[in-house]
Amino acid sequence: MSEGVEVSVVLPAYNEEDTIERTVEVTLSTLADFLPAGSFEVIVAEDGCDDRTPEIATRMAEDDERVRHIHSDERLGRGGALEYAFRRAEGETLVYFDTDLATDMFHLEELVESIRSGEYDVATGSRWIPGEAADRPAKRGIPSRGFNTMVRLVLRSDVKDHQCGFKAFDRETLLALMDDVEDDHWFWDTEVLVRAQREGYRVKEFAVDWTPKGDSKVDLVRDVFGMGSQIVRTFWQLSVAPRIDRRVSIAAGTGLVLVALLLMTTYLDLGEVWAEIRSADPALIGLSAVVYVLSWPLRGVRYRDILAELGYPSETGFLTGAIFISQTGNLVFPARLGDGVRAYVMKARRSVPYPSGFASLAVERVFDLLTIAILAGVVILGMLVTMSPAELQAAITGVELGGNRELSGERALLVAAGVAAAAVVATVVIVASARSDRNYVRETVSRLSSDSYADYVAGVIESFVGDIQTVASDRRAFAVVGASSLLIWTLDVLTAVVVLAAFGVELTAFVVGVAFFAVSVGNLAKVLPLTPAGLGLYEGAFAVIVVGLTPVGAALAISVAIVDHAVKNVVTLAGGLVSMAWLNVSLTTAVEESEAHSASADERGSTARE
Repeated sequence: MSEGVEVSVVLPAYNEEDTIERTVEVTLSTLADFLPAGSFEVIVAEDGCDDRTPEIATRMAEDDERVRHIHSDERLGRGGALEYAFRRAEGETLVYFDTDLATDMFHLEELVESIRSGEYDVATGSRWIPGEAADRPAKRGIPSRGFNTMVRLVLRSDVKDHQCGFKAFDRETLLALMDDVEDDHWFWDTEVLVRAQREGYRVKEFAVDWTPKGDSKVDLVRDVFGMGSQIVRTFWQLSVAPRIDRRVSIAAGTGLVLVALLLMTTYLDLGEVWAEIRSADPALIGLSAVVYVLSWPLRGVRYRDILAELGYPSETGFLTGAIFISQTGNLVFPARLGDGVRAYVMKARRSVPYPSGFASLAVERVFDLLTIAILAGVVILGMLVTMSPAELQAAITGVELGGNRELSGERALLVAAGVAAAAVVATVVIVASARSDRNYVRETVSRLSSDSYADYVAGVIESFVGDIQTVASDRRAFAVVGASSLLIWTLDVLTAVVVLAAFGVELTAFVVGVAFFAVSVGNLAKVLPLTPAGLGLYEGAFAVIVVGLTPVGAALAISVAIVDHAVKNVVTLAGGLVSMAWLNVSLTTAVEESEAHSASADERGSTARE
């Protein structure tokens, strides 16, 4: 190819053996009508085809020096194939359009010259602005109109038609935009247009004549679902994430707690809650703290077993201190920033690489979630199996079958049982998937969407399952870590049980069972990184379960939840302060170092993807 190439036209091709040759011929002829000879090239971006498209593209490239064939051994997706070709194109004006030539080629000169003249940085055809002649069947028009409306409203775009496959870019502009574009399928060009507007580039949208050719390759269920998730992802990245820093996070978390407290005053007498707390038995509150302290050495033992399985042996005392420090970080900072602190401590003090540190923590979290789900599920299902309807009614409502009180608690129990059953099923599925060679995660997600964000989500879930697979593949290690997890969370629940006793609640078998379920649900609520230490989330979830399933009143249930959570947080904070002094660790430095590592890891990942 000559060195004077100014315009590069990329034709994304996937299984186009019936049309690609004619498309290339029409493209060459149209370009030759308004561009000097030798100033343009046509690139067939062949995206892992399994038909004769590669052979045809290779032959055309051999026969005409104006044609190039760029091949990919595997599917890159529509956007991925375009990026791959654009980075290898020679022109300063980069163009692409769909190979079905649905857009009238009469418009190609306007598209190219809009960029080549230097007047615009991005140009796109449109089927949705006055002056166009577009024949859109309802099955295409309605979803397209809805999608474009959502993009305009949510992502604040001025473009009316984001998905028209007829676009051109200034080379420098597009390469700069592609550094941030994450999608590699149907949402790619929408994301490019939205980001171009946000960056202040000059964007031209003009009407085109458009006629659909053949069947669309867009799956109205899979791809529309995927593009909807991309709109949410892009909104978060462009409009929400830039405004979130540590100060905002702490302020938002504190605000949520204050709002929860204000709402609480509408249905609770805070004076009554305070009176309940003051009436609690101090000795039993102290005993609950002792019970909770006993769970911490077990946490160190469990983490030691996990690290040993991953090839990094360490001593239990040090690991217990590291856990205390990281959990203290989670108390102080929102969004569970303390989790990264542990990876930093393990790297700085035991030379455990960051990836292994985060992997070990992920394994621990998996076992936590599995154990919590199992505890909740087994307790509730056990109640349903061992207790008759009359016993359930009497336990919940305190009245006999002939009573008049509405059985709201029984209905709550049935709903809770459904949730518990789902948790147990999910546990079985995760463990079975971890022990299987089949990639169930990728198979399931790919049925819903094939875009890059769905692929990213699948990768996160795969990593989550893969971490536990390391331990699950060893039956003995799985049993040992599982048993220690069960003991840890049983002590966590027993702490709440002792607090219930401190408030004078009669500890029947049913009440103890409800306590197991309430603590489990409360800890699951804390997984949401909305407030530091899950303040308000734990108390709310705990109280809802206790009030719904027992005769305990709202004020008493809230009081128990507050004291239970406070006992656990005080023990954690005290242990964290002692551990930081012992290991000479600064919590703020640890958070900053872990955040810096995460940022550099993201940059390396982005470079690797290129």
